Amino acid sequence: MRIIIVANGNIDPNDVPNMNGAANVDTPASRLLHSGDLLIAADGGTRYCQTFGVIPQVVIGDFDSLDQDIMITLQAHGVTFIRYPVEKDYTDLELAIQYAVSRGASEIVVLGALGNRWDQTLANLLLPVLAEFTGVNIMLIDGSQEIRLVRSGQTLDLLGQPGDTVSLIPLAEDVNGITTQGLKYPLLGEALRFGSTRGISNVLLEVKATIYVDEGMLLCVLIHQV
Repeated sequence: MRIIIVANGNIDPNDVPNMNGAANVDTPASRLLHSGDLLIAADGGTRYCQTFGVIPQVVIGDFDSLDQDIMITLQAHGVTFIRYPVEKDYTDLELAIQYAVSRGASEIVVLGALGNRWDQTLANLLLPVLAEFTGVNIMLIDGSQEIRLVRSGQTLDLLGQPGDTVSLIPLAEDVNGITTQGLKYPLLGEALRFGSTRGISNVLLEVKATIYVDEGMLLCVLIHQV
């Protein structure tokens, strides 16, 4: 089950299609969104849904960023609202991901996770690391960029075009036993040290690359050419 979450960060309207599959440009979002996906808006993400001309099935958050007129419109469409207090332990996006996991999502695509506030951007980038999200494929999309996590013992397939940029960033500690295929600068069972920039700006040689991690957690960023 795939669930799309629209958060309240920065989204270029040109990057996102309507839910019938039409898009202004070819972007990761336009290739991934389908009309059958469950759509969740995290609080202020409802504004983007309105801009895109789509109705989310669920809206989650404390609603401090939700316009009252939009809420009335969505209520008329039978949208489910899940309200939390403003003083809470989790961000609206984390609550939305928790809900998506509870609904049985195997894949979660998040739009608008990144923005002008570095504290929230960094926190959102680290959300896939949480143990309770281990069995779910979480992808953050920002324009032409796709961000995913690879855990110990996992293999990630990256799909793009030759020349696309791929960056591998260790999280929390050194990542050992990294093996890649389809990249200009291969790793053959090697390590990337936490804090090192060695894994930045690799290049996709084919339409598909694979990345295997033996031990540790690796943030993978695929940047499509535009």
